[in-house]
Amino acid sequence: MAIKVCVFDAYGTLFDVAAAAREAAAEPQNAAIAESWQRLAADWRRKQLEYTWQRAITGEHKDFWSVTQDGLDWALEAQGIADPELRERLLALYWQLAAYPEVPAMLAALKQDGFATAILSNGAPDMLNGAVASAGIGDLLDDVLSVESVGIYKPAPQVYEMVTKRFGCARDEVLFVSSNGWDAAGAAGFGFFTVWVNRAGEPQDRLGHPPDRELRDLATIPDIAGAV
Repeated sequence: MAIKVCVFDAYGTLFDVAAAAREAAAEPQNAAIAESWQRLAADWRRKQLEYTWQRAITGEHKDFWSVTQDGLDWALEAQGIADPELRERLLALYWQLAAYPEVPAMLAALKQDGFATAILSNGAPDMLNGAVASAGIGDLLDDVLSVESVGIYKPAPQVYEMVTKRFGCARDEVLFVSSNGWDAAGAAGFGFFTVWVNRAGEPQDRLGHPPDRELRDLATIPDIAGAV
């Protein structure tokens, strides 16, 4: 079947998760992370994801904002930093993450070509709405779907099922895009046509469900959606 719906993960896919640490590190009052912000950003993201997996497995769900704060606290402690003002600044910036440069034009092209567009994210609804508003892409999305509706994190299949229920489509009518290899694998196993945005040039995850396409950025997503 032809693709009808193009769905995107949010953090790391549409929005640059390193932006908060990078912007904070450039501010004079945050000299403590001026040289180590990249490590901080990587640790923060890694723990954020690890905590979602742990909570999905154990059934002890906490919303993504809580998980995001827990991950940051671990990352700061790992660097020996105890600075409440820096912590609050980093968290505030997370609500205003920059979209990758190609995102607005890519979404606009999809809409012009008649595709439905949506976000499917682990993010809490208010976090996602803040990021979408900050990036100015709200009018280019038909919906923003959060795992809070089902109370479990990706890659649980009931998360991906939210898309087919919302748009009344078959699984093979969905193009799903993520920067996370494990997320792309989960979506592929569910039956979506998947694109892995591998900006860092990392090896492919060995999870049994390889992506249908691998890209370095999102610019050619409209071409792929139209060709499937």
